[in-house]
Amino acid sequence: MAEAVKQQPASDIVVDKATSSISDLWKKEDYWAIWLGFILLAIGLALFLNNRPEGMEEKIAKANAVIEAEAARAPFKTVAYYEAQDAKGAIKGSDMPFAKTISKYLAHPAGWSTNPIDGLVQDKASAEAKSAKAMPAYEKAKATADAAKAEALAAEDAAAAAGFQDAALNQNAQDKMDDWRKAKKKASSAKSKTSAKTFNQFTTLPVLMIALGLLFALGIKFMGKDTTGFLKGFVAVFVVAAISFLLAGQSASKQYGIEFAVWAIVIGMLISNTVGTPKWIKPALETEFYIKTGLVLLGAEVLFNKIVAIGIPGIFVAWVVTPIVLICTFIFGQKVLKMPSKTLNMVISADMSVCGTSAAIATAAACRAKKEELTLAIGLSLVFTAIMMVAMPAAIKATGMPYILGGAWMGGTIDATGAVAAAGAFLSEQALYVAATIKMIQNVLIGVTAFGVAIYWCYKVDCVPGQKVSAWEIWHRFPKFVLGFLTASIIFSSIYGALGSDVAFSLIDQGVLRGFVGGFRGWFFCFAFVSIGLATNFRELAHYFKGGKPLILYVCGQSFNLALTLLMAYIMFYVVFPDITAKI
Repeated sequence: MAEAVKQQPASDIVVDKATSSISDLWKKEDYWAIWLGFILLAIGLALFLNNRPEGMEEKIAKANAVIEAEAARAPFKTVAYYEAQDAKGAIKGSDMPFAKTISKYLAHPAGWSTNPIDGLVQDKASAEAKSAKAMPAYEKAKATADAAKAEALAAEDAAAAAGFQDAALNQNAQDKMDDWRKAKKKASSAKSKTSAKTFNQFTTLPVLMIALGLLFALGIKFMGKDTTGFLKGFVAVFVVAAISFLLAGQSASKQYGIEFAVWAIVIGMLISNTVGTPKWIKPALETEFYIKTGLVLLGAEVLFNKIVAIGIPGIFVAWVVTPIVLICTFIFGQKVLKMPSKTLNMVISADMSVCGTSAAIATAAACRAKKEELTLAIGLSLVFTAIMMVAMPAAIKATGMPYILGGAWMGGTIDATGAVAAAGAFLSEQALYVAATIKMIQNVLIGVTAFGVAIYWCYKVDCVPGQKVSAWEIWHRFPKFVLGFLTASIIFSSIYGALGSDVAFSLIDQGVLRGFVGGFRGWFFCFAFVSIGLATNFRELAHYFKGGKPLILYVCGQSFNLALTLLMAYIMFYVVFPDITAKI
């Protein structure tokens, strides 16, 4: 028998591998993550592309005419320019009736202060009381915004009277415009609190739980796993996820930036390390299945037109600094810290340098890291992300750093996309735009990093002396869900370009992505973090912390990342390409 195996023709082996590869399409987790992700993306496209806001094209054309005229008239963005821009931004697919219904069922628990039930139920009387309570703050903010607008108009008129030839008057007008925009943003935020709505998530959450449970059960069934056991355990996973969102919505949690991911892991670990995770829950702890599906959805948000819009400076900050930091951090861990686990070293390096948990998952799959190592890397990332999203905006304000530079700095260093957006919003619209775009550009490297790590591990780490590594082995090791991530990015970038930026913003950005896909992705990521917590035992992690090497690696790597990103951002945005910076 052994002799027969030895004499099996190489061509037969290739055929066997090819047959296995074809069956993987409906038997393997990575492919099911792609299928489920694309099912949701296809549904989202069908819904929003076939149901457009009334009068959308006419409103966009009217606003663009004003923008074009004002751009030709003045060397800075005028009040009329901004108002036309706001009019376009207000056309959102997510405001359609069907989209609001979908959002109602995808919504996670709302914010609350002292009573957690307030995050789950709000009747008509409570909504009206909440709106009335918020009204004075809105009226005050609106009065401030109106006054700022009047000053901006006066400054604009003064600049116009001088034929826009006086640089000082032009700069003063631009400064007044910035003040007005900040005041208007605060007024808009205050206004949103005056329109409190009724909701009862005790009725919507069970529906969502059943729908998402059945969605993932489809893949579980085809993969040959225990479908009934999964559905039973999924109830517990969903409940813990809902509680995590609820705790993240508490006012103190919001203030200190403690997001749902932290609560999900903490609650899960408390259960697993005290009473222990019940056996009936374990079939639903499909950590990678959840997060891989979420990452396929994330790919649709990585749009090439936005990468091009911010130009070469952003690409340099994201695509030059990131691989340098990753490689240097890995070498530092091996040569200086002498970390015993190369896989832990690599996962932490990728997590810290690329984009947090998403890169960690892809890299862990490529180098076949242990689940405890992935948990440790993600835990470090979440702790430092919470610190940096608060500390970095404060430091930027305290030092008087230009907000565009600060946004680029945060976009290239803070791990989580959501945390980047929150930190950028602390500063200004420009900072938010730059930070979020650079993080999106950086997200492209998830696939590149996974592929590079797969090749390196095959040729340098797991190779056997004298044995040639085949391309098939690299393909076998490469995390296939990354292909779904990249394909989604290409498809949505193409659709975005075909629709045109204005229509695409309304239907794709503010429709498919914000009104549909984003809601699913948030829940999927939360399920993954809950599963990590419930599957983690502190005793399994203890020996990885020996000597504090993982912590030292993360701190040193992130410090190098902060310094190099800031230097690169300054050189690119203010020395080499100041003309691009001036247009942001």
